[in-house]
Amino acid sequence: MEIAERITQQGDRVTLSLTSWGRLGEAMADFDGQNVFVSGGIPGETVVAEVVKVHRKYVSAKVVAVLEASPDRVEPPCPYYGECSGCQWQHLSYDVQIKTKREKVIDALERVGGFQNPPVSEVRPSPNQYGYRNHARFTIKREGALGFVNRETRQFVRIDKCLIMHDGVNTLLDDLQGHCAETTQLSIRAAKNVAITDEISGGITGDYLIQPYLVHPEITVTTGQKRYTESVDGHDFLVSSPSFFQVNVEQAAAAAHVMRDRLQLGPDDVLLDAYTGVGTFAILLAPSVKQVIAVEESSAAVADAKQNAAGLKNLDFVLGRTEDVLKNLNQKPDVVVLDPPRSGCQPRALESLVEMAPPRLAYVSCDAETLGRDLKILCQGGYRLEEVVPLDMFPQTHHVECVALLSLNTDFKSLTLASASPRRRELMDALGLKYSIKPADLPEEPIAGETPQEMVQRLSKEKAQAVAEGMDSGLVIGADSTVVFDGQAVGKPVDDDDARRMLRMLSGTTHHVSTGLTVVDAASGRTVSDTMTSEITLRDLTDQEIEASIASGVPRDKAGAYAVQDPELRPASDWQGCYNNIVGLPVCRLLEMLEELGYQPPQVWTVPSDLGCGEDCLISGTGSGTGSGTGIGTGEKSR
Repeated sequence: MEIAERITQQGDRVTLSLTSWGRLGEAMADFDGQNVFVSGGIPGETVVAEVVKVHRKYVSAKVVAVLEASPDRVEPPCPYYGECSGCQWQHLSYDVQIKTKREKVIDALERVGGFQNPPVSEVRPSPNQYGYRNHARFTIKREGALGFVNRETRQFVRIDKCLIMHDGVNTLLDDLQGHCAETTQLSIRAAKNVAITDEISGGITGDYLIQPYLVHPEITVTTGQKRYTESVDGHDFLVSSPSFFQVNVEQAAAAAHVMRDRLQLGPDDVLLDAYTGVGTFAILLAPSVKQVIAVEESSAAVADAKQNAAGLKNLDFVLGRTEDVLKNLNQKPDVVVLDPPRSGCQPRALESLVEMAPPRLAYVSCDAETLGRDLKILCQGGYRLEEVVPLDMFPQTHHVECVALLSLNTDFKSLTLASASPRRRELMDALGLKYSIKPADLPEEPIAGETPQEMVQRLSKEKAQAVAEGMDSGLVIGADSTVVFDGQAVGKPVDDDDARRMLRMLSGTTHHVSTGLTVVDAASGRTVSDTMTSEITLRDLTDQEIEASIASGVPRDKAGAYAVQDPELRPASDWQGCYNNIVGLPVCRLLEMLEELGYQPPQVWTVPSDLGCGEDCLISGTGSGTGSGTGIGTGEKSR
């Protein structure tokens, strides 16, 4: 066996030490600075791997020899294992599959969702490690042969029996194998644990579905059915050909049991089931609540669901996209169940949920990364992640189903920024805060006799209070900044000539920037207000630089006609105090004020290590600044 020193092409064989799991169930290794994803490997093993494909940023390979085996390695029972790529983990003991899936969920919630120590329970194992699937999609090639296509090599593999399909599917496969040249794709659905007999001879009907319709004379089972019947937790479900249905019915029932138990459903609850499909969860949970509103955009699925719900008087189906229905829903549910496709919820649906604020949520997901993304949005909007229950819906693969359970944080206060400033929005975004924007359109004229610091504090208070007057709850943030030169406020330029005058006046000088900051609790009217002042020195600006800045348009809405963070002009040579205060929002003081008014950050909220102010902040008023670092994008202090 020839071992290559470098990976250059398909077919190269290299010795690898496998270090971790990849996203799609492969083991990972680093070889000569390249990321290599190795199918059939286990982290901790030393293997000889053959290169399957060299991609631009990584290499795909497969194990051809195990030099140092993991104690978790088992012999795959399937003769097609490794060739078809449908099962990634048949070589891994089931106990370790379960353990690894939990670790993958935790990793996705931490990495994508920003959760620290997410509450992920142990994975609930599947009652059947093989023979659990009720649905198979086959590719047809080579004189009507049914099989699967390898994900990496794209090679076709004929399949005569798939071990993760249950007997009903394999019985139908046996009858169809070699007789399907009239089509290129074929789908088999079969109710689990139902004997498949010759339907033409009067056998059981309605328990399987084969699409499309086939005419080969040697096929002895009926094809082209539009629907079939499957059973979950003792309830029969009619499923049309285009409708989604869970492939592991025992684990689908387990997911419903988790929701019924953990959501504490009661006889007075109104439950909304979004992405309901053929009504599986809506129907199984309906006996536990007063009313169910089930939303689905597929008309075929809704037609099935209505038949499946026959006899249930408390269930209403709504045809439409979840994001549209939620936006226009005139009834607030007590509980919401989300079971979106692998891509997750549309942002508009999540926004509507946050605005609607139902007390309890369950989110069912087969993709931990999109789950983490959407849970982050929900928790930033006022929800608390109580528990994530993984279920092994797909044994022998890296996939895992999760039921995430959330509750509304009743102490959570929404945030509103009473400013349209892009700089302030950037600072709020950097903090990871979820907020809305409602600019206060108020005049910003000084009052005779007030200092610049008094002016910006007054204006920040007026802005926050004006917006808060139209709200019943939440915290409103108002801010106003000015440049202070020789004790006088230098506001925004009225035109280009005024901007030119300001920049020439401030060039090469040391002056100050003062920001007034106010937070108002809209429910109580309680107000916290303060000012912060930072010192800044501008470098000597040439006339050419001033003209270029004016031509760019940057000075037009900036106090003093410059932005300290302007990447083209780069006006500051030095500063003292809070850099973010110069930008327009002293986040160090803002965090203190929010905390003082009882703001509880969401679970995924963290302060970036470089966001805050230094110990040399110059603070006026009653407040004090805390934190470390010099703020967003400052790099070094001298510019």
